[in-house]
Amino acid sequence: MLDSLIQGLLLGGYYAMLAAGLSLMFGVAKFINLAHGDLAILGAYLVLFGVDQLGFSPWLAVLLSLPVMALLGWLLQKFLFTRTQAAGFLLPLLVTFGLGAVLQNGLFGVFGSDTRSLANYIGDLSWDSWQITDELSVGKLPVTTFAIAILVLSGLQLMLSFTRLGRAIRATASDPEAAELNGINSHAVHRSVAAIAMVLTALAGSLLAMRAQITPYDGPMQLIFAFEAVVIGGIGSLWGTLVGGIVLGISQSLGATLISSQWFQLTGHLVFLAVLSVRFYGTIAHQRGGWWMLIKQLAGPMTGWLSQGSIKAKATKTRIKNG
Repeated sequence: MLDSLIQGLLLGGYYAMLAAGLSLMFGVAKFINLAHGDLAILGAYLVLFGVDQLGFSPWLAVLLSLPVMALLGWLLQKFLFTRTQAAGFLLPLLVTFGLGAVLQNGLFGVFGSDTRSLANYIGDLSWDSWQITDELSVGKLPVTTFAIAILVLSGLQLMLSFTRLGRAIRATASDPEAAELNGINSHAVHRSVAAIAMVLTALAGSLLAMRAQITPYDGPMQLIFAFEAVVIGGIGSLWGTLVGGIVLGISQSLGATLISSQWFQLTGHLVFLAVLSVRFYGTIAHQRGGWWMLIKQLAGPMTGWLSQGSIKAKATKTRIKNG
């Protein structure tokens, strides 16, 4: 049990990295990128290309891929996302869905369908662990991933709190029109946020390739994990993504340990649905005067139906007795 909790906690670090970019984009630009998972896989394949074809070390390839992905994010926001956002809520979803399909098939055309991994290039880090007790060990790579997530989220928080760009991002997220009136170019802020989100996404994809096998079609599942972590932790909350990622990771780990390995993903989905239901009914309860009032209102029709059924049953018995 303790081992499952620790493994789930460390897995949450990866989910936090994956979800941070999605949360940042939605919190600032009010934009859901359905190609988010596919862009993470693209970042992983860029690192694999640097290692396989150019002979770079894995960590150097990761560092070199980040500015490339940042530039891609900036260009996508400037020439694609901004124009689709002006057309309403539905068009960006359709465009990013199509972008994801293009990325999947493009990666398949270039790299093929074979599974790929960076595990062979990072040496002992891919499998080595620290032995805590006779029955408990902690992998070095999961700990490294979790530490990177904490450092990156801390750096983002400091940037948002103490830099000019960070203040512009917070102002734009709060009220874009008021920010424009104060001299902030909201479109430039959105492009910067897209670049930052793409860096986070690429880093998460690279860490995934170090710990698992990837294929060009793994993006949609990573999008689901990121979305679940965002919803569990709170949309637009930077540290909430860490909380959501940890909750998701622990629920998956416990499901696989306590029930079956086939429940690894299912338990995470169930926790996501439970949190989503609580948030949905919590909003309704707030509008109707609290949870107790909501329960009474929901129970009212059922109580009336049961009362009517009881009255009808009594009337039937009376008719039978009277013959």
